[in-house]
Amino acid sequence: MGIEELVRENVKILAPYSSARDEFWGMDYVLLDANENPYDTDINRYPDPYQRLLKTKVAKIKGVRSDQIFIGNGSDEIIDLLFRVFCEPYKDTCYALSPSYGMYKVSASINAVDIHYSSLRDDFSIDLTDLLSNVKSSDKLLFLCSPNNPTGNIFSLSDLDEICYSFKGIVIIDEAYIDFSDHSSMISRLDRFDNLVVLQTMSKAWGAAGLRVGLGFMNKEIVHFLNKIKPPYNVNQLSQNRALKLLEDVESHESIVNKIISQRKWLESELKHCKSVVKVHNSEANYILVQFQHPKEIYELLKSEGIIVRDRTATPLCSGCLRLTIGKSDENIRMLNLIKSFSK
Repeated sequence: MGIEELVRENVKILAPYSSARDEFWGMDYVLLDANENPYDTDINRYPDPYQRLLKTKVAKIKGVRSDQIFIGNGSDEIIDLLFRVFCEPYKDTCYALSPSYGMYKVSASINAVDIHYSSLRDDFSIDLTDLLSNVKSSDKLLFLCSPNNPTGNIFSLSDLDEICYSFKGIVIIDEAYIDFSDHSSMISRLDRFDNLVVLQTMSKAWGAAGLRVGLGFMNKEIVHFLNKIKPPYNVNQLSQNRALKLLEDVESHESIVNKIISQRKWLESELKHCKSVVKVHNSEANYILVQFQHPKEIYELLKSEGIIVRDRTATPLCSGCLRLTIGKSDENIRMLNLIKSFSK
């Protein structure tokens, strides 16, 4: 099935809004076409609606073509746009793994799309037989987060390949934490699977959560339809400029990522010796999922000392678990010492 066959009929025939910067893009001109303020404030002009300079830089770093990139106001915008392109409200459905990132369900609900789940195994691996046997004919989107949030593990490329091959809709692999993993990105599979969308972000490893810059990698036909329905200027100029500046310093980026990975490995090892800890789950992300004997008490102890972690005790398969984000060395030591001090 081709991509266009999956697209909603109203999106296929939609005449998108054409902004002034769609019709003309350039800087060394007298711009009297967009009702902008002519006095220079660095931000008096509308931003490039297609983020051309940023895409060129990202393409070089990631080893893809610029026409395979869609940039959104955070990955959440890309997720929402995928629903709008492919899912007919109250008719089409989507599929996800459990436990996983909660925004898939929120976006599905906003777009009036039912979502159903395949549970991960107890070791957080994919039950491929269960997943593929429960696909519905109405499923247009399938979401997988790898490394998975909140569990921290990464799924095998062979499993993800099989899913992309077997699923007849769009497979979205959310790789927000891939820079903290030793495993390869599914970006390398873009030319193999037309139905593959890989999501990454500048929020985590690039230290730019405040910019809201989400990166989507996909075949150019999907990019075309996302561009067709997105807001005209979805990524502001300040975010584009700052993202470009960050991408110029790959060396600093890699140094910080290596520090976080080193701290994660150290903290994993230390936590295993704490009496209050039941299990430390292996992580390929910038956080660790830890099962405690008394998770609520540990959570309250940390909070009382000004340290905030994430309570995941109500999440499927995560009973008794807190998710600990990797901080700076002194922050991690402080948290660890409090956990070690707990006795009950």
